[in-house]
Amino acid sequence: MTTRLESHSFLQEQLQLAVGQPIRVAVYTRLAEGIRSGVFRLGEMLPRETELSATLGVSRTPVREALMLLEEDGLLVTRRGVGRFVTDTIPHGGLEQLRPFEVALADPNTTITVQPARFELEGVTDFVSNRLALDPAANAWIRESVLLHDGRPIATVQEHLPAGRYLSDVSARIASELMEVAAEPRTLLASMQANGHVFTNGVCQIVATDAGPTRAKLLNIKASAAVLILTQTAEHGGVPLYAAKCVVAPGHGSLSVMQHNPN
Repeated sequence: MTTRLESHSFLQEQLQLAVGQPIRVAVYTRLAEGIRSGVFRLGEMLPRETELSATLGVSRTPVREALMLLEEDGLLVTRRGVGRFVTDTIPHGGLEQLRPFEVALADPNTTITVQPARFELEGVTDFVSNRLALDPAANAWIRESVLLHDGRPIATVQEHLPAGRYLSDVSARIASELMEVAAEPRTLLASMQANGHVFTNGVCQIVATDAGPTRAKLLNIKASAAVLILTQTAEHGGVPLYAAKCVVAPGHGSLSVMQHNPN
């Protein structure tokens, strides 16, 4: 069981702020991470705005805005005259959030494992150069993985990061950590986020097509089978630094996008 001291220490960790990112987004991310990871238990009352503001080291306004967003997303409920409480059941987010594909494809009762297949340096394709704004003659890192559910392949993920100065000039720390995180049994995005790197302004596109022979072999399906292809682009410090392609096998289940009334 998480103690009050542990949750206080969690909140005291320095917020990760990308260039131009509103403080409320960083506060939202920290609190949502605490709720989803169990630092704040289901049904538990959160510290009040003044306490959160002091512990996080920010003013009350972004804290209040973040709490309102968390309530809109179904992670908090307000009991008038009492305070804000973690909801009794955590809603499963969908593709509207910039998250690792193994998380986006899972559900509350499903665990997806990541099996790294290869990590190499190669010349950029049109897909990579267009999304990462790289010169067609540049090189980029590619990390390919297979996502498994109960040992069965359900998706493949190709992740791309620029190489050389294209990467180190934006984040020397990511460049220095890359070899280590590429060996971890999770996607690069999951590892980089776990190391505190903030990616923003993600764009996810979805198309349907045939698997083709290469993808079919990895997913153990027919080459003519229909698959969904999800492409993801994200920025770090305002620079496009991450591009990925996830191929989802048929029969996996549904993918959700949580919607809100703009009014």
